[in-house]
Amino acid sequence: MITCSVCGGTNFTQTAILWDSLAAEWQLAPHERAYIDRQQGSACSSCGSNLRSIALADAIRTAVGTGRTLQAYVKQPEAAALAILEINEAGSLSPTLRQLPGHIFAAYPAVDMHSMPYAGDTFDIVVHSDTLEHVTNPMHALTECRRVLRMNGSLCFTIPTIVGRMSRSRDGLPTSFHGSPETKTDDFVVQTEFGADMWTYVIEAGFSSVAINAVDFPTALALCARKT
Repeated sequence: MITCSVCGGTNFTQTAILWDSLAAEWQLAPHERAYIDRQQGSACSSCGSNLRSIALADAIRTAVGTGRTLQAYVKQPEAAALAILEINEAGSLSPTLRQLPGHIFAAYPAVDMHSMPYAGDTFDIVVHSDTLEHVTNPMHALTECRRVLRMNGSLCFTIPTIVGRMSRSRDGLPTSFHGSPETKTDDFVVQTEFGADMWTYVIEAGFSSVAINAVDFPTALALCARKT
């Protein structure tokens, strides 16, 4: 049984999310489409967090070293000292993260992940969710995330991952958009399709370690990388 690490709920609902043209652009096999649909469309009945957000909450909990739910943790005295940068909205976690006094929100693409307007060694945690695949140079964006982290700080993020293949650039392929079938703005263009080697981008960007938090593998994965 899956327990929601955001609120502690144990009941979930399921909604189909992917549409046929996107599945075709990704060249998804039926089982791959099924687990991506489950990742995005299986949601906690109590707080609305889908499995992707729950995996990201697990990564944040790993970074801060707590066994509490995320909703309980942000109310703890030690959480008040945390400096956290949320790039783009981290799914349903945003309302919870905004309760932290040291929370800063950076709207993407208004804030360029290749050149963020923050001094180095500023944040304890940087969070983003299903954003890196839209950035033209994901390695450089990860390096920029590392720059703004303090020593022993952590980067916690999710990216859509097809675990049975390797990552590939969509350069030269037909333009593909995430969001919804009607969403076709530049910030939703997919630049990179990530596969089983997604963790290598983090190490090549200069992080010393990376942990993969899995919720019902391979349905939902979140990465927690540490700067040391």
